Amino acid sequence: MEPLKLQNIPLPHRAVFGPMAGFTDAPCRRLMAQHGAGFTVSEMVSSRALVYHDHKTVSLLKAQPNGAPYGVQIFGEVPEIMGEAAAAIEEYDFDFLDINMGCPAPKIVSGGAGSKLMLDPDLCGKIVEQVLAHTSRPVTVKMRKGWDADHITAVECAKACEQAGASLIAVHARTREQMYTPGIDLDIIAKVKDAVHVPVLGNGDIHTAEDAVTMVRETGCDGVMIARGALGDPWLFERVNAALEGAPAPKEPNLQARMNALRRQVEEMVEQKGEFVAMPQARAQTMHYMKGLKGAASLRRYCCELTHLEDIDRLIEAVFDQQRKAGLDPDDTRQIPFP
Repeated sequence: MEPLKLQNIPLPHRAVFGPMAGFTDAPCRRLMAQHGAGFTVSEMVSSRALVYHDHKTVSLLKAQPNGAPYGVQIFGEVPEIMGEAAAAIEEYDFDFLDINMGCPAPKIVSGGAGSKLMLDPDLCGKIVEQVLAHTSRPVTVKMRKGWDADHITAVECAKACEQAGASLIAVHARTREQMYTPGIDLDIIAKVKDAVHVPVLGNGDIHTAEDAVTMVRETGCDGVMIARGALGDPWLFERVNAALEGAPAPKEPNLQARMNALRRQVEEMVEQKGEFVAMPQARAQTMHYMKGLKGAASLRRYCCELTHLEDIDRLIEAVFDQQRKAGLDPDDTRQIPFP
């Protein structure tokens, strides 16, 4: 299988880590890249904030070398402002620019950005055109199936974006109306793949290696974008890559490795942002690590109370205690823990 390329940038793997507001900060991106994400993307950044040089927003863009290509995602609905935003961040260290045409959040779509753009394929094309005119990097697009059941526009929007020069298109196989309700439409990914010549990534409901293999097999897409499914489980990338590349399934991480990953991720968040900002954000990140554990409901309560870095040790101790009470032996250290 030929390696997947983003213009002239070869991607190490075909499973990539999608952007999520409030989650995909630098420590989270680094963790996913270390476990095999083919690329990572920043939290979405407002084009207007970039044009007005909002330093808080710019801090979201900080790249941390992590062994995988890194993209910055911008959102907005005015082509000229999107172009100016691209020019404003040209000096920063990143590999490609991603345009958000998929966010369903009311505060984003009420301004006409995110998945609201899916109602106007011509505008989608104009935005890509303006961004490309102001950057030296490849431009990618993340979109949805459409706005609602009466406006399934992914194929038209993808064609407009390709014609304007987009290098890759990721398709979340739900409409904006469906938000994140379970169940995706693999057929729309297949239709977009048939309609354009640039690489197409399928996105939505990938929680296992089998989900990824099914998506690629049934749609012909070039790779998969995983987001929520990898939170608290960066090893999902290892399992998916092995399945897509025909390699043996990797060993599952033991509890020690999972807790080491959690701890390191939160430590890095605190190093970069300080305890006051990082710890409230860490509550949501750590909850995902409780998936599948015995006593997960009571452990999530611990996650909600995280205020200081040392609270992480109490959470981890509680995790081990709960597993022992359930008769499991969590002290198995046969596998090398996460560094």
